[in-house]
Amino acid sequence: MSIALNTKHLKRYKDIAWLLMKYGRSDLVSQAGLSEVIEEKVDKVDAVEAKELADDLEKMGPTFIKLAQLLSTRADLLPLAYLEALTRLQDNVEPFSFGEVEQIVSAELGVRLSKGFAEFESQPMAAASLGQVHFARMRDGRPVVVKVQRPGVREIIVEDLDALEAVAQFLDGHTETGRRYEFQPMLVELRKSLLRELDYRQEARNLVTFAENLREFARIDVPLPVDDYTTSRVLTMEYIQGKKITALSPLARIDIDGYALAEHLFHAYLQQILVDGFFHADPHPGNVFLTDYGSIALIDLGMVARITPAFQEQLLQLLLAISEGRGDEAAEQTIKLGKPKEDFDGPMFKRDIADLVTQHKGANMQEINTGRVVLEITRIAGERGFRLPPEFTMIAKALLNLDQVVHTLDPNFNPNASIRRHATEIVRRRMLKSLSPGNIFTSALEVKEFAEKLPGRVNKFLDMVANNELKLQVDAIDEKTLMAGFQKIANRITLGLVLAALIVGAALMMRVETSFKLLGYPGLAIIFFLIAAGGAVLLAVNILYNDEKSDKSD
Repeated sequence: MSIALNTKHLKRYKDIAWLLMKYGRSDLVSQAGLSEVIEEKVDKVDAVEAKELADDLEKMGPTFIKLAQLLSTRADLLPLAYLEALTRLQDNVEPFSFGEVEQIVSAELGVRLSKGFAEFESQPMAAASLGQVHFARMRDGRPVVVKVQRPGVREIIVEDLDALEAVAQFLDGHTETGRRYEFQPMLVELRKSLLRELDYRQEARNLVTFAENLREFARIDVPLPVDDYTTSRVLTMEYIQGKKITALSPLARIDIDGYALAEHLFHAYLQQILVDGFFHADPHPGNVFLTDYGSIALIDLGMVARITPAFQEQLLQLLLAISEGRGDEAAEQTIKLGKPKEDFDGPMFKRDIADLVTQHKGANMQEINTGRVVLEITRIAGERGFRLPPEFTMIAKALLNLDQVVHTLDPNFNPNASIRRHATEIVRRRMLKSLSPGNIFTSALEVKEFAEKLPGRVNKFLDMVANNELKLQVDAIDEKTLMAGFQKIANRITLGLVLAALIVGAALMMRVETSFKLLGYPGLAIIFFLIAAGGAVLLAVNILYNDEKSDKSD
């Protein structure tokens, strides 16, 4: 049985099959029936550099670059070396022409470039798979950055996602690997994430939300959008002058307080994840700038995630257990975050998590990596048959990238100590958030409803007591049925003892000589034997009949 090949996606099927065969999964290719789209044989590579996978996915276009970013969080699917290679994948591609930029911006804003902007540089500041950014200046002199979506990228992504979904659907339904790792839900998350990123209005809303949530962090800057110059394909936002932290020279790092910046940034992300429930899921070094005035700027906020208050509570307990090296508690908290599969191995899962956290506790400060530990938990979950929610892998990705950023600012920064330092404040902020006007009004309405209905309910209760109509229903054992069952058991035991006595008595009387004979044996003994045999038959019939009748009634 093979996948129904859609000729529209034939090239993508070929690319996917080639990747699977190159990286040692030719079994999935043959099971899915994709071998027929491969024109030439690709030998299985025994030792493939992890970077090759990142390079191959980058060459296949924007959808697969985003797929690589998603795979970088799946420690249950790929070895650590591959995860690191995919995490470091730089989304840098050739820019598209300025003529296309001008055409897209004019069509989206409804005004010519020369009329809408006082200045618009033709050379892009950076180019990625989904779009590129240009420096510009508004008519009032404000410097801005204009992000323009790559032409035709929506159609390419939709077609690629359809091809990937067809392969994932077949693998999940017809292969053991698919049933174990569930590729379809992963593709659903990828589709939602990509479609959100393709709508720049959503990113503009994210910028406003993050700027509001992080207003108390004086050294964290978020560029605000220019609403009248923003559409689904064009995003205009404030220009923040600075450099990527990866571009800082060793000499430049000496002039900054790296530890204070790392602490400030890590605290801001703890607030996003554990208090706000709305966090930037892709804080890799390329998205974090050091401004000219010594603060941290967060850019490219298209990839975000939300988590519920209940999930936040459990996650906070998990992070505290990890930071303090409490392995057993970390395992219990992880189980609360997800759901076991049919093949879930609970004892081994708990032991692996406990061992991981215990080893982490004894690590040197330079080796401490909270994101790596959380990511490793996803690998253990995959191996032991435990399903963690997509939000957990997004958090793992965010923490993993955040660890790289803070260690770039200060190699001696200790994320675990930061978690412990800010735990009290996080709990206080969560409690204050629960006392928001919305929650207070909701509680007040519930109290009001309770107070309004209480007199009527009390009157109804007292009337039932006065009229002797109050009944209590207790789900307990039926004593009559229980006693009847005990009586049947006693009767059967008694009858069995009588029959046994008859058989023993008859056996003893066989040795007594008498003139009364039956079949050449003492007659009285034979009679007792026959009575015992008849009673045994009747007892067996009674037992079988009553038990069968009882089963049918149940």
